[in-house]
Amino acid sequence: QVQLTEAGGGWVQTGGSLTLSCTVTGRTSSTYRFGWFRQAPGKDRAFVAAIDWNAGYTYYADSIKGRFTVSRNKAENTMYLQMDNLNPEDTAVYYCGTGRLILSSLRDEKYYSFWGQGTQVTVSS
Repeated sequence: QVQLTEAGGGWVQTGGSLTLSCTVTGRTSSTYRFGWFRQAPGKDRAFVAAIDWNAGYTYYADSIKGRFTVSRNKAENTMYLQMDNLNPEDTAVYYCGTGRLILSSLRDEKYYSFWGQGTQVTVSS
C-alpha cells in the first residue's frame, strides 16, 4: 500500500509563492509516475503537473506552465510543487497522486491508484 501526504498549502496574495510537498510512504516502484491535480469549488479535479520518479521527466498543464515547477527528492521520498506568481484562479485543493501510469494517462485522474488527502491553497486578489 502507498500513502501520500501533502503539506504546504495556505493563504497567499496575488503574485505570491507557495511550495507544496507530497511525502511518499509504503511500497512503490521506480516505474511509478507522480502527479499534482487541483480541484476548485464546483469544478472537476484538473491536472496540474507530473513527474517521472526515476528519470525526472516533467509534464505540465498549459494553464500553469512557466509558473509552477514540479520536482522530486528521491532520498527524502518527497515530490514538490513550487508555485510562483499565483493568482486567484489558482485557488483550489491540491492533491498528489501516483500509480503505474503510461504517458498518455498522466493527465487523467481515473488512472491514478493512490491519492493524498489534499491541501488547500487560497490566493486573494
